Amino acid sequence: MNAARRIAVVTGAGSGIGRSVALELTRSGQDTVTGSRVGPKWAVVLAGRRSETLEETAALTGQDADVLCVPTDVTDPEAVTALFAAVREHYGRADLLFNNAGTFGPGGIPFEDLPYSAWRKVVDTNLTGAFLCAQAAFRQMKDQTPQGGRIINNGSISAHTPRPDSAPYTATKHALTGLTKSLSLDGRPYSIACGQIDIGNAATDMTQAMQAGVLQANGEMAQEPVMDAGDVARTVRHMAELPLEANVQFATVLATNMPFIGRG
Repeated sequence: MNAARRIAVVTGAGSGIGRSVALELTRSGQDTVTGSRVGPKWAVVLAGRRSETLEETAALTGQDADVLCVPTDVTDPEAVTALFAAVREHYGRADLLFNNAGTFGPGGIPFEDLPYSAWRKVVDTNLTGAFLCAQAAFRQMKDQTPQGGRIINNGSISAHTPRPDSAPYTATKHALTGLTKSLSLDGRPYSIACGQIDIGNAATDMTQAMQAGVLQANGEMAQEPVMDAGDVARTVRHMAELPLEANVQFATVLATNMPFIGRG
């Protein structure tokens, strides 16, 4: 892996965690006092459905950042193929995939009333989309010279403990854990490391409702604390910048006082 510059692909980069991670990577390796670079420089490929939000993320990275916006629907195999073709054409390799694109799906719908279309949308985005991107990244990392790279899947604390009325989201996040473990094993011969970050209550547009009140397991509504998305991004960067001989297999980063451990 080139210590001077590494190439990252971030899906769901137009907002939330994806945007925070993209910003963290483009700004990484700089001494906050002198401004000099003390670590690897990341070029970041921003992938997401809406070109306008990708451009907004790119603008936030600053003039010196090396970014490429590639509008991508991760549920579309041809779009994912085109994404990694653009990565190869522009940079020649991929050192990191942050497999982040996802959706909560509809909230507040009892399991027995959940439409098939809602189930399918969440599965297509959270699981099939993650598979397609991981497979494309795996192929690139296997074929490039020097060989290898890292895939970090965005899981969730729902991969451990569900919320009420969250069957599609919870099921896909459990499945993502299986994908992470399989990729970790299958990637060993090719220096491809795979880990997963399970996130709880990062402050993004998707979690605004938690600060107003969210349904608890006992049937009550309660406000929940959140954490800064930048804390998640710094954890992802730590995982990403490890040598390929080391891997954070699973990391859980959550708001300290959220109702996850114990009885809440």
